[in-house]
Order: sequence, then structure tokens, then C-alpha cells
Amino acid sequence: MSIVHKIGRRKTSVARVYVRPGSGVITVNGKEAATYFSTDVMVYKLNQPFILSETVGQYDVTVNVFGGGTTGQAEAIRLGISRALCEINAEFRLALKPAGLLTRDARMVERKKPGQKKARKRFQFSKR
Repeated sequence: MSIVHKIGRRKTSVARVYVRPGSGVITVNGKEAATYFSTDVMVYKLNQPFILSETVGQYDVTVNVFGGGTTGQAEAIRLGISRALCEINAEFRLALKPAGLLTRDARMVERKKPGQKKARKRFQFSKR
């Protein structure tokens, strides 16, 4: 097996994920994952596909991610890693699918409408 390339998306974040056999190093935009993402929760989200498929430390991951915030980027990377693991071994799908890691979260920010303060919030009504 050589390099597997997959794309993950979440909100406005797009992550291009490259998975190859290795020692378990995750590199995001040229930095190590622990330094790129400040919280342990984000790093856990990146490792979740490996934990569920019981392949921790077997694959190196290189990621190019842009757009959105840190949470959207972490979840886009998680989707990309999950898709790559399913291409490597189709049996991983049985563990990843019930956990919801192969589902693209389609929720996006709702647009602001004219005549309103925000997307759903209205201006205050006064009865003078």
C-alpha cells in the first residue's frame, strides 16, 4: 500500500488527508497536531478513527487544511482520516459507521436575511 488521499469537509473547512504506513505521526499544515490544535479534545478527535479501528500508531498522516475555525478543521480531518482508513481496509467501516465518523455533517451557517438583525433574530418591535 502506498499513500491514500482523501478529502474531508465540515462547515467551510476543507482538509486534504494523506495516509501512509508509519509510526503514528499526525502533521497538520507542517506542524505536529498537538501544537496546531491547542486542546486535547481536538487531538482526540483526530485520533478517534484510529482508536475505533484499533490501528493506533500504524499510520502516518499528513494534512493540508484551510478555512473555518479549529473545530471545523478538526472534524474535517477526522472525516478524511476515516474515509482513508475505509479505503485501506473495508472492515474498518463496521467500526466507524455506527460511531458516525463517515457521515459528512452538512450543517452550514445560515445566511443573514435583509430587514433582520441576524439570520433569525429580528429587530426589536416597538408599538408607538
